[in-house]
Amino acid sequence: MRTAWQACTGRIIAWFQRAEDGLRRQSRQPETLRQWGKSVTERLQPDQDGIARAAELLREGACVAFPTETVYGLGADALNDRAVAGVFAAKDRPTFNPLIAHVANTDAARELVNFNDAAKRLAAAFWPGPLTLVLPMKPGGGVSPLVTAGLDTLAVRIPAHALAQELLSAAGVPVAAPSANPSGRVSPTTADHVLDGLAGRIAAVLDGGPCDVGLESTIIGLSEEPTLLRPGGLPTEAIETCLGTHLKEASQSDAPTAPGQLASHYAPKGRLRLNATAARAGEVLIGFGDVRGNVTLSASGDLTEAAANLFRILRQMDADGVTHIAVAPIPGTGLGRAINDRLHRAAAPRTS
Repeated sequence: MRTAWQACTGRIIAWFQRAEDGLRRQSRQPETLRQWGKSVTERLQPDQDGIARAAELLREGACVAFPTETVYGLGADALNDRAVAGVFAAKDRPTFNPLIAHVANTDAARELVNFNDAAKRLAAAFWPGPLTLVLPMKPGGGVSPLVTAGLDTLAVRIPAHALAQELLSAAGVPVAAPSANPSGRVSPTTADHVLDGLAGRIAAVLDGGPCDVGLESTIIGLSEEPTLLRPGGLPTEAIETCLGTHLKEASQSDAPTAPGQLASHYAPKGRLRLNATAARAGEVLIGFGDVRGNVTLSASGDLTEAAANLFRILRQMDADGVTHIAVAPIPGTGLGRAINDRLHRAAAPRTS
């Protein structure tokens, strides 16, 4: 049964959906760009001027892509309903899919959510870093209901990327940010990747070079017992060691409780065949370890290298017009669990 809070926020979300539909009928350009009178996305340099400009745009309600250690995020002021609506419009993202609020430090996170003992231990061990915690929201925090998709929990993270930390400190607001790419497609690990998908649809991208990790953050739900909601850039084994317990597996539900849970996600244009040891006719093989392909995630079988290369290689397949992609087997331990999660979602049946 839906709570009164969810019913109320559901009506707010429905209002924004109607508003977005109206904007699309008026123009193919998202409202945020028409508001700023821009037709070209600004490419900002990773210096103090670039950071100041990006922070100014965020405070004014624009959408700005920025680097993290995982992938590039598309940020908006999490307290500004219209700004967050601009993220959904630019990405064409379904509004039932929650966002992560990025903050500069633990004090800022504590202003938004209630920490339990498990959250305190994980934050102390892994923040800043590629870990997102989903916790009960504090009342009166002011976070847009679009960020939470009407839920009473909020996903929060402190990124480890120095440029992201400087931007968050300069902006002075929590920044809601999914990956900076059209919804369902391959996540961006460079500013060029962002512009390939969103140029002309967002105000700016802060160019911080390639992302180090290359996979989105691991998401842990902590409103009840610790639950793995999405594997990612922090291996689950490290989290379980810190907590001294095994993580519960998230149940499959129609509505996502955290980002990255849609069945079809992270998909290139070509079709994927997984656990391949050789290419079939018409396929390009992505190798790993002893399986030598046309390209390889890691010839030495290094999962950290493979994670960093995954989205870059899938994007190269798109650029080369590859229609059928075979991928070598990837071990299911450490970062391999997250790599396999992305590959299985990329290979899932899609509606388009």
